Amino acid sequence: MLTTLDPLSWFVVLTSVLVAALVRGYSGFGFAMIAVTGFSLVLPPSRAVPLVLILEVLASIQLLPQIRRQVDWPSLRWLLAGAVPATPLGVYLLASIPAAPLQIAIALIVLTLAITLLSGWAWQQMPGRTLTFATGTACGLLNGAAAIGGPPVIIFYLSSPAGVAVSRASIIAYFFGIDLFSLAIVSLQGLIFRETALIAMAALPPLFVGVGLGKRLFSRTDPERFRRGVLILLMAMSCAVLLRNLSV
Repeated sequence: MLTTLDPLSWFVVLTSVLVAALVRGYSGFGFAMIAVTGFSLVLPPSRAVPLVLILEVLASIQLLPQIRRQVDWPSLRWLLAGAVPATPLGVYLLASIPAAPLQIAIALIVLTLAITLLSGWAWQQMPGRTLTFATGTACGLLNGAAAIGGPPVIIFYLSSPAGVAVSRASIIAYFFGIDLFSLAIVSLQGLIFRETALIAMAALPPLFVGVGLGKRLFSRTDPERFRRGVLILLMAMSCAVLLRNLSV
């Protein structure tokens, strides 16, 4: 046997990839949250997380050619400058800080900020280097310590005066950079197995189909509806984090 997955497990994995890729192609984020939830039903974390990282990077590669000219590169550089060195520190803090309380606290903060943005609040101009670097550092710490480093970046761009196309493009580029870095760390730790690579190869068709459908859906959505939809998705993800941790 090439893998240990039975037919039902394959269905769960491939369906999770398709749904997650659709959301990723549309909004620029959300793949990991959806895919990990589905994968966890049939795969242990040591297999699920590396698989998600591989597919995240591949999804970003599919999206980057179309959005690279729309990325706000100055803010992205400062975000990654803060996130990359802070991620290993977050992994170190994971050993001393319980993940569940931290995830609950961040989910509540993100939920509050998303509701605030839905009410119409926004920055009048792009945040400066200090705040951008600090946001990146917070993302890196949260990514390493609680695996929820994405929401601060999403809130950062959606609260800025950048248009939705620039925000979406910058979010996609950010996830490509941080996922590539995380994948390198996982590889150095020897967590990429032959089965992981085989499953990733089998998941390419639903990944590409889902991302393609998501891109097409984005191109047909007006900016304000997109912004509102992304904020509602972010609120739903925060609620899912809360329910998952409070029910344990």
